[in-house]
Amino acid sequence: QVQLVESGGGLVQGGGSLRLSCVVSGNRLSMYAMSWFRQGPGKEREFIAAIAWISGSTYYEDSVKGRFTISRDRAKNTVSLQMNSLTPADTAVCYCAAVPRYLGPPFSASIVGYWGQGAPITVSS
Repeated sequence: QVQLVESGGGLVQGGGSLRLSCVVSGNRLSMYAMSWFRQGPGKEREFIAAIAWISGSTYYEDSVKGRFTISRDRAKNTVSLQMNSLTPADTAVCYCAAVPRYLGPPFSASIVGYWGQGAPITVSS
């Protein structure tokens, strides 16, 4: 069992930044990559970024490379997503997710083992 609780969503002006956090608890976390997905209006839930809990290896969807940074703090059991240079196209509900390590990369919503409840972000124009 893995439990994930997101926080940090909100409203931001275009060009601004937000930071999401996810508190992680459970067993055998070395088996997982912790990840972020998002689902915009009328769109499928899509992969954003992932980080292996133990090794720290990171993976990013191309559209967020250079703008978003995923990190984890194992002492605090948290995963974070720093989002910079936001545009209205980034408006979405963002979900923290645990992916069994052997299933990815590549990452997709269909291979996620556990989901958080979601944190909405809105980027104004």
